Amino acid sequence: MIWHVRPKFACGRCATIVQAPAPSRPIDKGIAGSGLLAHVAVSKYLDHLPLYRQSEIYARQGIDLERSTLADWIGGISRLVTPMADLIGRYAVTATKLHADDTPVPVLDPGRGKTKTGRLWVYVRDDRPARSNGSTGGVLSLHRHARGCASTCRLKSFQGTLQADGFSGFDGLYVDGRVREAACWAHARRKVYELYAAHKSPLAEEALNRIKALYEIEAVVRGQPSDERKRVRQERAGPLLDALQRWLLDTRAKVSVKSDLAAAIHYALKRWTALTRYCDDGGIEIDNNAAERTLRGPVLSRKNFLFAGSDAGGERAAVLYTLLETAKLNDLNPEAYLRLVLKRIAEHPINALHKLLPWTVASHIAGAEQRLAA
Repeated sequence: MIWHVRPKFACGRCATIVQAPAPSRPIDKGIAGSGLLAHVAVSKYLDHLPLYRQSEIYARQGIDLERSTLADWIGGISRLVTPMADLIGRYAVTATKLHADDTPVPVLDPGRGKTKTGRLWVYVRDDRPARSNGSTGGVLSLHRHARGCASTCRLKSFQGTLQADGFSGFDGLYVDGRVREAACWAHARRKVYELYAAHKSPLAEEALNRIKALYEIEAVVRGQPSDERKRVRQERAGPLLDALQRWLLDTRAKVSVKSDLAAAIHYALKRWTALTRYCDDGGIEIDNNAAERTLRGPVLSRKNFLFAGSDAGGERAAVLYTLLETAKLNDLNPEAYLRLVLKRIAEHPINALHKLLPWTVASHIAGAEQRLAA
């Protein structure tokens, strides 16, 4: 327990009483400190513990924290950090290359006795594999309207290369050349792997081996400068891609057009230009795994939470996921980062919030953890 001692002093002449102000709390009129708030939020969104389970855990330790109280705290944290999540989102779309993906999130629909489908979208800026000096950021947002509209509304100002799956809702972005499409070899490989896992098809195995050779080249160039990545890819991956395209065309002509293998081959050939774009641009990745990794946490949480309690609850989750996942992208301890933010943000100038972003406070958090370890 932390005690704050605030002595009172009275003037002997005028009887005026003076006392030091109480330390600010992250949540107005709340008793929870930054450490407890950060722990509750990280337990819910990164450790996948619903609030009722957390309440039961605290109860076993003799601490009475109702689920409703914890929910109020989550709402208060979300309101505090929403401007920071907006800053991360604006920063992410200033990149020249962006990863995007989405996952469905059931949202409780009161009055109908069932849930409606929202979609949690993630947009990730991560140029570390190409040894870029830019900071790494990711933003997640929940949309309730049509999937195509949701996918493009945040990308209105984006100019560059968008790496994503083959979702048709992105097609409108590519029309005027403002956004270039880069497809994902992991998605193309997955369709073939599912076929191989089910039937042990020799043709599917051949395709997997050819794609594996492309990934072996990526293991060599990961972390190299963009120009070097481009040189190695054109020298080594270029001939493999040409041979793979010929093999796909020949194989498609030999199998039934209604077969699963033909469908998997058609998926790849239809997106061939986008799938091979990475070979001529060292800044592009071979796949969209940066976005899929960021969505992994929300997908695991969804198995425990089943649904978001309301539209507002889903939006709060998106805000907190944005901060916590961006902290992870910057190799920070997300709980230590959120604790620092909540400790400072109540009295932090609104026009200086950029000083609390993950890539700005990384050195401060690392120093604090080293002092604790010592």
